[in-house]
Formats: sequence, C-alpha cells, structure tokens
Amino acid sequence: AGAVAARALAPRQVERIGVVGCGVQARLQVEELRRVVECRRVLVWGRRREALESYRREIEASGFEVAVTSDVGEIGPACQLIVTATPSKVPLLRAEDVAPGTHVTAVGADTVGKQELEAALLGRADIVVADSLAQCRERGEIAAALAAGEIDENDVVELGDLLAGRRAGRAGGAEGDRQISVADLTGVAVQDLAAARAVLEAVAAEAPRDAEGETSDA
Repeated sequence: AGAVAARALAPRQVERIGVVGCGVQARLQVEELRRVVECRRVLVWGRRREALESYRREIEASGFEVAVTSDVGEIGPACQLIVTATPSKVPLLRAEDVAPGTHVTAVGADTVGKQELEAALLGRADIVVADSLAQCRERGEIAAALAAGEIDENDVVELGDLLAGRRAGRAGGAEGDRQISVADLTGVAVQDLAAARAVLEAVAAEAPRDAEGETSDA
C-alpha cells in the first residue's frame, strides 16, 4: 500500500527518501519503494544508535545510500518522499519542517491513540488520502486532524477513488511540484486477503503433484 500511494502521489523529483523509524515496517517500505521511484538515497531517523546502524547495513546491502540522524527535524527539509513507520503516540513530524512538494506516507498509526504527524501537517497539505475513510475517522493521522479541526471529512480522498480516477491527486507541472500530500494508511482487510491469496497461490505452484497432475497430500 505504501508503494501504491507513493506511485500515485510522489513528486516528479525525489532526491532523498526520508524514513521515520528503523524497524521492520520501515525496512519493508523502502524495499517496496524501489519499484516506484528511482531514488536510492535514504535519510533515516531513530532513537537508538544500534538500531540505526543495523538499518543502515541492511538497506545499503539492498543498493541504497543511507544516512542516519537522531534529529527527526532533519527529515522534513531534506526529503521529498517521507515514510513514517513507528508506534509513536506523540507527533514526530512537524508541519513547519515539511517542504513544499513533499509526499508523506504514514503507516504507523494503525490503532487508536497512535500519532506520528502533527495534525497541522494535514491541515497544511493540499491532498489528504485515506486507505479507508470509515476506518480513518476512528484512528490514525486523519482522526487526529479531524479532532483538532485541521481538516474536514470532505477534504479526504480515499486511495481507491484516487487510483480509479474518480478523485484528483497531485496536479501536473509547477503546481504539483509545490503541493504537499499525505497518505494515512491504517491497514485494511482487503490487503490481508490479497496477501493470503498470493501465499496460497505460491504454495500451490510449488506443491508436489502426482502422475495425474493433482496436488498430493504432502
């Protein structure tokens, strides 16, 4: 979902990918971004030096150039595509730090009470996208911004509508180069179903078959 959101919303020029967090989700998000953006430079923030160094080693082995920082305020000004992937319950990425033209994909706030983005960042954004508006009313960055009065439900676009062309995303040309977009991904069941189907199909493809071509019990 993070890669899909970035494909739809990332600016034309991404010189550096910013990552807030250095856990498993933060690693997977960057690995998937290689499918949709050419940028291979990463700046990652984390609280623990040993976790940052572990992240650096793993992501550099995948072909990225990785710099680390213990100051989360460095991410916004330096990066045009930002992923936040932490379990934080307090905002980490401030509105004032994010430069015009940036896209932010927030994946950490998947339950009630979590928040990674300052609510004012969504208020400042030109495009706010939810994976599920019904779900984002109750949790995630959109819920916090709604509660703070920074946005209205009518300001929110569902990712499916964006992909289907029913709602507009980032504008073209110079206007789009200055727009800020935020995708709030709280995780929806259809993603789990798609993943489960992919696993089943992969297992079935490799299962031993008998002489008649039927899958054996093994």
